[in-house]
Amino acid sequence: MRVAKPMRDRRKTPMYYLITGVFAAILILAAIAFFRSPSEQGTEVVPQTNEAASQMGSRENSPSEAREGEVTKESEKESDFEQEMDATEEKNLEDKQQADHEKDGDKVDGEKKDDTPVDNGEQKKDSDAPDEDKGEEKKVEDKEEEKKDEETQSKDATEKKDDSDTATIEELGTNKTELELTVENKEVSNTWTSQANESKQEMKKEDVLPSADQQTEKKPEEKQPEQSPIDMEWKLCSFSNAADYIPCLDNQKAIKKLRSRSHYEHRERHCPTGDDIKKCLAPLPSGYQAHVNWPQSRKQVWYSNVPHPGLVSYKKDQNWVKKKDDLLLFPGGGTQFKQGAQRYIDFIQISLPDIAWGKHVRTVLDVGCGVASFGGFLFDKNVITMSFAPKDEHEAQVQLALERGIPAILAVMGTQRLVYPSYAYDIAHCARCRVPWHVDGGRLLLELNRLIRPGGYFVWSATPVYKNEPEDVQIWKDTKALADNMCWKMIVKQRDPKTGVGIAIFQKPKDNTCYQKRQKNEPPMCDESDNRDAAWYVPMQSCLHKIPEGDGIRGTRWPQEWPQRVNATPDWLGTIPKGLFGKPAVEEFESDTIHWQHVVQKSYARGLEIDWTVIRNVMDMKAGYGGFAAALVGYPVWVLNVVPVTEPDTLPIITDRGLIGQYHDWCESFSTYPRTYDLLHADHLFSRLKQSCGVVNTVVEMDRILRPGGWGIFRDTTTILGEIEPLLKSLHWEIRVSYTQEQEQLIAAQKTSWRPSS
Repeated sequence: MRVAKPMRDRRKTPMYYLITGVFAAILILAAIAFFRSPSEQGTEVVPQTNEAASQMGSRENSPSEAREGEVTKESEKESDFEQEMDATEEKNLEDKQQADHEKDGDKVDGEKKDDTPVDNGEQKKDSDAPDEDKGEEKKVEDKEEEKKDEETQSKDATEKKDDSDTATIEELGTNKTELELTVENKEVSNTWTSQANESKQEMKKEDVLPSADQQTEKKPEEKQPEQSPIDMEWKLCSFSNAADYIPCLDNQKAIKKLRSRSHYEHRERHCPTGDDIKKCLAPLPSGYQAHVNWPQSRKQVWYSNVPHPGLVSYKKDQNWVKKKDDLLLFPGGGTQFKQGAQRYIDFIQISLPDIAWGKHVRTVLDVGCGVASFGGFLFDKNVITMSFAPKDEHEAQVQLALERGIPAILAVMGTQRLVYPSYAYDIAHCARCRVPWHVDGGRLLLELNRLIRPGGYFVWSATPVYKNEPEDVQIWKDTKALADNMCWKMIVKQRDPKTGVGIAIFQKPKDNTCYQKRQKNEPPMCDESDNRDAAWYVPMQSCLHKIPEGDGIRGTRWPQEWPQRVNATPDWLGTIPKGLFGKPAVEEFESDTIHWQHVVQKSYARGLEIDWTVIRNVMDMKAGYGGFAAALVGYPVWVLNVVPVTEPDTLPIITDRGLIGQYHDWCESFSTYPRTYDLLHADHLFSRLKQSCGVVNTVVEMDRILRPGGWGIFRDTTTILGEIEPLLKSLHWEIRVSYTQEQEQLIAAQKTSWRPSS
């Protein structure tokens, strides 16, 4: 009989279990990492510069190309300079050709290859081809059809609730929790001073009283009861030039009463009040049509939208603008841009590599901008430019700039400070801007000094810089002497050997050392009590403000390089104990940035029915910390951040983020032409206006400056928007989205082409 052998003992040792457990854990973690979505990985995304700017940056940092002091005009240096310019132009051409052959055509400022804007800030350079392929339109149409098919098949596809095409954000698939932040962010603290108070105190100190048309505070007894929207009977403005009417700049009644026009007082703001406010709507120009989309609009716009041929003939030899059939064409030239704005921009960069477009330098103020080609082509370098010029000096130049999709505003260097805080810009630029910098004790140049950051630059390109006519020589001598007395250091005086155009670049001091060493106090230092940020109807001063000193003071440090600058918390904000909502300012700034990123990505980009491919000019009417504009960096848009003068003065924070903005009183008309913006954003603006001047005139003003087909996004209490909605409907705006959460409401409305019959 066979006896079975006993089985071998197979009990596991502790070491076996340990090794097996570790191996299993590794497999599980690897599987989790593999299937985890990018949005869950917590990777911080910052806006990216375009390829051209990156390549420029690597060249800028090359020690072999660094320059110090004033550039000479020796022939061998001119030869080297010309070779460098040629190399830059060849590189630009290569970038252009590469962009032309991209599969999906030109994509600018981070536009995705579908019809939804990107949210990662990646930017690509556009080709600027005059007649951008019709194939691009076909591709967009195909993608729209694909998107429609996907939405039809989706379980979450939206359905209209009624005949008015109104939908709720919840129905459109937007995460409801994103809007709950709006309730949390209602202002509960108002410890900051406002621009109205700052300016009022400054004018009291200077014994300057604002005229009746410059009042920033409305007395309660002056407020008139508003007419019910149901009773509104809108009329079409029928007076001369009504299609381009700008109330605060076309107030002939006030202009006729001016005692002087020698300092362009007639180009400054003179807003109508009371019965002088016209109760009518601006008509559309004959043949008006949907604007050309960016980036094609930089090269061409419809003549019927801006039917002003004056510049075509007046500047025909300077390549500003040409007319061809029903289009206005912009070759990119200018008085100083004899071979195009792109070469001129590269010329500045090569003359002073430290400028580092799109990295060290982000914001530019362009004085006397023409049709703003300089600012238009600086977008390729990730630089945003605030261009300005007075109304009617050159026919419709600012209107043409805005129609092209380039930031611009109507303003003049006259008797009043520009509507920006101190240190708002990295560079101030003047190319034949026709401003007499050396007169009146240098008052106008001293105003630029107020606006340029410590260590920032003034780029001047005009005939006094490079011509030897007696008048030019004297203007250069006087202006250079003034700059020396202001402690501006001339670090470049260079002439482009190919175009013959010259530039001079001055740098503002970074500290007070030079001021303390001056033998004469000319120009004088400003009084310590002078508020350099006060700018609403405040007269210019012919004095120098001291450079800030000490830790935690704004202006003592240059902001971070772009693009990190946009989301970086300004170091001086840590000295402010309470922000807008009662919490520490740094904490609020950071949470506000995250809040608007979520709102834009989750709600605005997908849930409001807005076709972002046709949106270019955007205004945030009550900008706060600038979070809305920061969240749109990377989209093919630019945003003007408006800080109402009666709100806490947060504009210095916004400008330190590398964004542009200005002060304004929404009880007055805005300094822009009709039909110049594509989207207006009003976050809890009207609840404040209701207490001062009411809501009707401001809604009518929105109707004036918004293009047909443009959008208004309103966020406020249900009570306030309950008044706004019927007002919008009386203007024939279409309410596309309406969402209510507790006592808060959001309305997205689209302006139509409707105008009253008479």
